Amino acid sequence: MDFLNFLFPVSGVYTNILIPPLVALIISFFTSMGGISGAFLLLPFQLSFLNYTAPSVSGTNHVFNIVAIPSGVYRYIKERRMAWPLTWVIILGTLPGVFLGYYLRVYYLPDPKAFKVFVGFVLLYIGIRLLMDILGLTKQPDSLKTLEKKFKEKSEAMKKQHQAQIASGIPIDAVIKTINISYKKVVYEFWGERFEFNVLSVSLVTFLVGIVGGAYGIGGGSIIAPFLVSVCKLPVYTIAGAALMGTFITSVAGAVFFTFAPSVGGYSAMPDWLLGILFGIGGVGGMYLGAGAQKFVPQRYIKSFLAIIIMGLSVKYILF
Repeated sequence: MDFLNFLFPVSGVYTNILIPPLVALIISFFTSMGGISGAFLLLPFQLSFLNYTAPSVSGTNHVFNIVAIPSGVYRYIKERRMAWPLTWVIILGTLPGVFLGYYLRVYYLPDPKAFKVFVGFVLLYIGIRLLMDILGLTKQPDSLKTLEKKFKEKSEAMKKQHQAQIASGIPIDAVIKTINISYKKVVYEFWGERFEFNVLSVSLVTFLVGIVGGAYGIGGGSIIAPFLVSVCKLPVYTIAGAALMGTFITSVAGAVFFTFAPSVGGYSAMPDWLLGILFGIGGVGGMYLGAGAQKFVPQRYIKSFLAIIIMGLSVKYILF
């Protein structure tokens, strides 16, 4: 199988060409259910297993997002589970931060050790928010509790009817309907329940997340999605498509900027487009399948999976 080994000239990574798409396929299948592309897990994989520690690894992650995310977004749009007002708030908030994130990465975080600690604290914040939500340490709105109850009741009914192990949790007619839009608040309906979010607070958070996401090479989705679920109390079934779309748009800007921006302090952030595309090829299948499978999986399972992975990685990069 030596003929499958390849040296990527930009990053200097030498690996079997089947490994990047396979890893991306598996990761993105699970993470896309929560509105996360999987780039935040691909980064540690590149740092630890491929020994790709140069600043350009962040731009390479943006390339992965560009290639992989459209298939998942298409699935959410097709099934009418895209919250468009939320999508645009995320895009307008994170986009400016991506450019600031570039300078943060190159000026202050070029050293691999410092970058790993930075990555660890970002992941730690995400994990703590998710863990608090899973353990019931944060108050849940009645609409979210009702949605969980409906999912459970329908699953049980389908299991009894078809005597199957896997039941259809979200009915085909459960789509997102925008009820009211203003500069202060957006209200939408999903499966008979109403949810709302404050436009100003979400915009502010997404701007700050955009800065971190730009430096991290993830577009910010892996921080925004847990924030919307844990802090804004929005159901994961309604925020996943919006978070992925926001990540896609900001990643396009990030990849272009990382490609053409001049070197700073002797460090180049030029992405390894070939490696990023290879990761993206696997991500295409993972995103599409994950977006479709999401409606069959209870929210607590999605959040628990993400919390375990994130907390483990955060400890590893902070302490080791």
